[in-house]
Amino acid sequence: MVEELLTAAIAAAVGVAVYVGAAARVVKQYERGLVFRFGRLREEIRPPGFAMIVPVLDRLHKVNMQIVTLPVPAQEGITRDNVTVRVDAVVYFKVVDPASAIVAVEDYRFAVSQMAQTSLRSIIGKSDLDDLLSNREMLNQGLELMIDSPAVGWGVQIDRVEIKDVSLPETMKRSMARQAEADRERRARVINADAELQASHKLAEAAEVMSEQPAALQLRLLQTVVAVAAEKNSTLVLPFPVELLRFLERAAPSPPASAAPQEPAPAGPASEGPGPAEVDGAAPPAEVDGAAPPPALGGPAEALLLDGAPPPVDDPDGTRG
Repeated sequence: MVEELLTAAIAAAVGVAVYVGAAARVVKQYERGLVFRFGRLREEIRPPGFAMIVPVLDRLHKVNMQIVTLPVPAQEGITRDNVTVRVDAVVYFKVVDPASAIVAVEDYRFAVSQMAQTSLRSIIGKSDLDDLLSNREMLNQGLELMIDSPAVGWGVQIDRVEIKDVSLPETMKRSMARQAEADRERRARVINADAELQASHKLAEAAEVMSEQPAALQLRLLQTVVAVAAEKNSTLVLPFPVELLRFLERAAPSPPASAAPQEPAPAGPASEGPGPAEVDGAAPPAEVDGAAPPPALGGPAEALLLDGAPPPVDDPDGTRG
């Protein structure tokens, strides 16, 4: 009798141990347990720690409550200013309602991933290239709102969305590099021009001060010589003051008036009288046509010429008679 009782007790203990082993479950600190009895979700959510279920009847499903890092594959799209880009991002989310995350959606991770890809392509089409490159914080907020709106019904909360990288075509990169180089050159020229303007004002003020004290110019000249001589040069450049040249020019004696060569005066017009050459008895100017002057009138030949008859011709033989 005692042996039968002992055997029954041992069998009961083994049965209890098997039951406890089949019914015992451990829920970790970052998890929550959902119990399904005959496929129906029980309202009680098992907290972290030791939990008991009914074997064969119940099924315990554990849900991770940690923040999940979900990388979004690179999406290619055309921006609002017609530039083709490839953008990839990362989504940080966590489950806040385990029952909705298991019952409302088949696979909440896959659903969040697909929603993130769709929202990222939509953001690319609505934004300009400059916004993608420089105004990412606003785009991250807009992308977070687009993903978080449907995810609320899935028991998922979007913690943060970040755009990681924006890939541009090589031609666009070269164009942007040329634009940045031109902008840098423009700024350098403006700065250089501004420096020249300021230097001109300072030089004008320095010249005004030196004009009041002539000794200041000599001191500045000596400082220049000292600065040049400080270097180990074989050639010494010594500036020569311009005031000294002007002083020597004023101090130089002027040449006497008698030593100056006399230049012939040009002949004036006929109405102004004879020139210097005519006064000294120079020969009169030649005839206009270059002909000899006419002979003096008074002989017989001259009389015949005046009457219009031809001059006589000598004919000793009398043949012309």
